[in-house]
Amino acid sequence: MTYSFERMADGGLIIVSITLDKKSKLRMVLDTGCSNTTIDSNALYLAGYELKDAIELVEIETANGIVESEVFEVHQIKSMGITKNRFQIQVYDFLSHGIFSNYDGLLGLDFLEGTKFCIDTDLNEITISNK
Repeated sequence: MTYSFERMADGGLIIVSITLDKKSKLRMVLDTGCSNTTIDSNALYLAGYELKDAIELVEIETANGIVESEVFEVHQIKSMGITKNRFQIQVYDFLSHGIFSNYDGLLGLDFLEGTKFCIDTDLNEITISNK
């Protein structure tokens, strides 16, 4: 299946939509350099999760160094025809760390696990197929 994506105004970031728990629609950057999907804590809170729902605390390496991040297990995350149930995500408070953006997080390679995908930046399309 082929899915269209949005590009940021500068032509760099690839923006895709996700549905969290069949109700919350979020805008995510597709980041193939990111091992784990990471969502802004404010977006997760608005989706109905609370900080007490975290299952562990991990250290992650970012462009700005190593930071601590909570890990949550969400009921379901869906994008580009892929559905993951009981999917673990990392949560980071963008605002408190000075990150002001018009997206809600990073969709990492863990979400694409088990798929074959091709990103066509000329047509702004992603083709997804199961292995």
